[in-house]
Amino acid sequence: MGSRKGAAAERRRTKPAVIGSVAAVVVAGAGFGAYAMYGGGADGEDSARTKSAAAAEKVKSGPLTAAEVTSTAQRFLTAWQQGDVAGAAAATDDAEAAKALLTGYAKDARVKDATFTAGTPAGEKVPFSVKATVAYEQAAEPLAYDSALTVVRRDGDGEPRVDWHAAVVHPELRDGDKLVTGKAGDPPVKALDRDGAEITAAKYPSLGTVLDGLRDKYGKKAGGTPGVELRVVRGKTTGDGKGSKESGAGEVADKTLLELSKGTPGTLKTTLDPALQAAAEKQVDGKKGASVVLLRASTGEVLAVANGGHGFNTAFLGSLAPGSTMKVITASMLLEKDLASVNEKHPCPKYFEYGGWKFQNDDKFEIKDGTFKASFARSCNTAFISQAPELKDDDLTRQAKEVFGLSMNNWSVGVSTFDGRVPVQSKAQMAASLIGQGGVRMNPLNMASVSATVKSGSFHQPYLVAPSVDGRALATASRTMSGETLGALRELMSYTAAYGTAAEAMAGVGGDVGAKTGSAEVDGQEKPNGWFTAYRGDLAAAGVVQQGGHGGDTAGPIVAALLKAGG
Repeated sequence: MGSRKGAAAERRRTKPAVIGSVAAVVVAGAGFGAYAMYGGGADGEDSARTKSAAAAEKVKSGPLTAAEVTSTAQRFLTAWQQGDVAGAAAATDDAEAAKALLTGYAKDARVKDATFTAGTPAGEKVPFSVKATVAYEQAAEPLAYDSALTVVRRDGDGEPRVDWHAAVVHPELRDGDKLVTGKAGDPPVKALDRDGAEITAAKYPSLGTVLDGLRDKYGKKAGGTPGVELRVVRGKTTGDGKGSKESGAGEVADKTLLELSKGTPGTLKTTLDPALQAAAEKQVDGKKGASVVLLRASTGEVLAVANGGHGFNTAFLGSLAPGSTMKVITASMLLEKDLASVNEKHPCPKYFEYGGWKFQNDDKFEIKDGTFKASFARSCNTAFISQAPELKDDDLTRQAKEVFGLSMNNWSVGVSTFDGRVPVQSKAQMAASLIGQGGVRMNPLNMASVSATVKSGSFHQPYLVAPSVDGRALATASRTMSGETLGALRELMSYTAAYGTAAEAMAGVGGDVGAKTGSAEVDGQEKPNGWFTAYRGDLAAAGVVQQGGHGGDTAGPIVAALLKAGG
């Protein structure tokens, strides 16, 4: 949706103004309800100024005033409501992108008779409500939702403008998306759990995005007929749910916002277990940054997936540094290369320098005369970093791909997924990758698969829809670990579950178990993301709690509870 103009980060450093309560933006003595929105609009732009006059004018700076915030929001919302698309776009800091999306709001989304009511501003942010009608041929339905805009100083002249993002038009939109009303491109899908019962977002709130993804993949294959609806049509941008892009990140499915006439759904059976899905929903309920996945290790079947924040499927599409849970993969590599042995002495100093970086352990601890088992169980960073001089730049990348099936972008789960990223790096970045930092990116689906690979002895690509449904081929790994390496890795994870950083969370989880904790530092966060991956019997699970802190304290109890629920 057009390139972003200027440095948004610089604009947002302006301190918010404190202003009084405003119930609604009033224009020409009347509320917004006095106007109706029409398609198209005039082609008016900002009043022209000569270059000499603009140069002579003093650039505005400093915190925005309450009057600037209110008048800018008033100008934008009034013009939009009156159908003056060009005038509304000119009130933003990206007129080209704004004009395209606002034009489509009436022309493509078929929204008419819209009224916009501003709420109480909070500094630079102005919330507003929308009431309108969506009409297509003979069908029409009311539309109501809440959105918000933020006022910033425009680069160059400091004039107050609406900070343009697609989410201003509708909160479900990301930059690059658009709204369209018409016959649905994909018929609806009636998704079933493994027992044949219907799966709904009302019953399982976490599965809203998953159901969207199933429709996107199987709507035309499941035998249904499309209806008429207002939907979000996704652009080409992909990412981690926070506005950033990651190479290879899975695409987000289109989303239905309003049904004008219902289609006939086709049916699609999934691998989800209703009892375990309910347990997963309970574990993430109220925890916005929490996500978890539970697999059957021997097959790769997804038995449960849940996200505390329902707007983005972090469990499948997240692209986050996995922290020390990555040490499972790194340990397998070191064991194979005879750079470590479970019960032999292994260095765990307070610090280790490599590639110009000085690495340290949590709280700068050290283990004197300790074994590799002790270092793994306590999650000693330097025990792994110290082996970097013995490794080639692509060793970790090859291990992740060849043994664990990661970082190849070829999983076929049944919905879009991000399949991990372990890039070839050098020097300090390569060393950081060994402990799940640097350029390494994962999500709970990826890390649950890592534990499943350790438990089963070989990689089984996770899947939500059986490949027999559509005859698709699942991804494979090119080799397996030797029996000796696999046994050693299981011993490390088992010891960590019993006596290491995972012990508290795994207390009471009986049987054949193994686990690994992780904490991943993220720029701009006060607390790290907490990670946990584990297996019990034929079950494997992983979870993350963003900005949660240590994985054993945050993600650990979530994962352990699911493993217990699995019996």
